[in-house]
Amino acid sequence: MAEINIQRKKKAASPWLLILLALLLVGLCIWYLVSRDPGPEQTAPPTAPAPESTVTPGAPTHDSAAASAVAPTGDPSVGALASEGETEVEDEAVEPADFYAFVADDPASNNYARRGLTLLSGVLVDMADRTDLRDQAVAEKRNDLTSATNRVSSGGSLRPGFVAAAELMQEMQRRGYATVEREASTLVERANQLSGRTATPAEQQAMQEFFQQAANLLRVLEKPAQT
Repeated sequence: MAEINIQRKKKAASPWLLILLALLLVGLCIWYLVSRDPGPEQTAPPTAPAPESTVTPGAPTHDSAAASAVAPTGDPSVGALASEGETEVEDEAVEPADFYAFVADDPASNNYARRGLTLLSGVLVDMADRTDLRDQAVAEKRNDLTSATNRVSSGGSLRPGFVAAAELMQEMQRRGYATVEREASTLVERANQLSGRTATPAEQQAMQEFFQQAANLLRVLEKPAQT
């Protein structure tokens, strides 16, 4: 009797497994392509052109002009003019009331003596041109006072200015103010006793007393003389 060879039929592969494998392969391919693609290149923003210089060649700039303003010029008159510009204005118009108001200021202030001499000199120089005081002797004393105050503005001592101011007031007193002859003489004596310095309280007090006496005499001299 012949033997019958019976072989079992193999099962076909599941279609879903094939689909999953296919999807896996497709996913791997997509990932590989994406990972290799750097994407669109980032273009750098356009650089703005540098502004053209509006400075004319050879023209001084702001910095160079400022530097030249403070650079020494070698001319000694430049420094003298700068110093005078930083201190008092000698040609300012001064009224006697300005000097009277000043006298009561603090004598310990830095510029008390110099400012007082400037005010007093301004009043006296104007008064010297008055008709009833116009005289050769008065003119000479006025010139002495002007020279002394000019030396003060150049850094000289204050004392010659005080002496010149007192002597000018004394010369004015001789033009018809006999009632204040003693006061004028005393003012000259006090001016000669001043040191011209204001470093100590005693010197500051002496300076203020001089200005007070000058103010008292000036109140008489500013009125026309009784002839």
